Amino acid sequence: MAGRSLKKRAKRSEPEPYFPMASRSPPFLHRRRLSLIVSISLLLLVAVPLGISSKTWLRFSNNIQSPQIYTIEVVNEYPHDPKAFTQGLLYGGNNTLFESTGLQGQSSVRKVALKTGKVEALHTMDYSYFGEGLTLLGERLYQVLWLTKTGFIYERNNLSQFESFIHQMKDGWGLATDGRILFGSDGTSTLYQIDPQTMKVIQTHIVKYEGLEVHNLNELEFVNGEVLANIWQTDCIARISPRNGNILGWILLPSLREGLLASGYRGIDVLNGIAWDGDQGRLFVTGKLWPKLYEIKVHPMKGEFDGDIKQLCIRMPFRF
Repeated sequence: MAGRSLKKRAKRSEPEPYFPMASRSPPFLHRRRLSLIVSISLLLLVAVPLGISSKTWLRFSNNIQSPQIYTIEVVNEYPHDPKAFTQGLLYGGNNTLFESTGLQGQSSVRKVALKTGKVEALHTMDYSYFGEGLTLLGERLYQVLWLTKTGFIYERNNLSQFESFIHQMKDGWGLATDGRILFGSDGTSTLYQIDPQTMKVIQTHIVKYEGLEVHNLNELEFVNGEVLANIWQTDCIARISPRNGNILGWILLPSLREGLLASGYRGIDVLNGIAWDGDQGRLFVTGKLWPKLYEIKVHPMKGEFDGDIKQLCIRMPFRF
């Protein structure tokens, strides 16, 4: 979408939820003969405020009334092409990434070595196309385009072989998959579920936080039962329930952009790009024209949050 970008300079997959997090010690439970209902009630009352192991804590996250706020820990930094206007990002296995880049005359689909940032395979798109979201289902890469309902399907091992499709979203911004269906975004507050065989919309949900629509859903990633979404023009990633569109939590990442600016990288654009390595539990993020890609862990924020999520993460809708 547009950031400093226009969206574009104008961009403008139900297993247990789990994120790479530092584990915590399990709470002590007295071994009394209590009824099952009382045991479960006590466990929930203790687990939610205090935390147990990170995996167990997140099993209850979908039932928490107030969305959790997360901070991040940078685990690794990797080189990233500073000329790549990142619109779609995904982990392809064997320490490789697939990336879709935007801007007219600069759009591409590429295979990238994680540790070096080297482009190992490249498909340069026609000047008239503005590349957007990208996801991998089986051996096929699905890509949508900005300001059009057209998209492309590529063979992952031969990016020069592709076919086109028409989708039913209002625009093409983000794509993700749970291995069965596609999830899509079009820059509005709507999260789409799409049949990958017909590209027809199966279901839609309006994403909301405290009654407000969360507009400008951008790049998407499916992480163990949840959809993660960049919110265009913010440093926020929303954790979204694909069952109803409710916000489950917010991951706040302003430190990444601020750190790059402080290091003299003045040409960067907005945060955009989420990739998940499910085998090793690694979460990667980057941004448009960013010189770095980050492996991060997320941590529930300790203490009270003194900011305003609505101001940080929710924007008015854009029209292009």
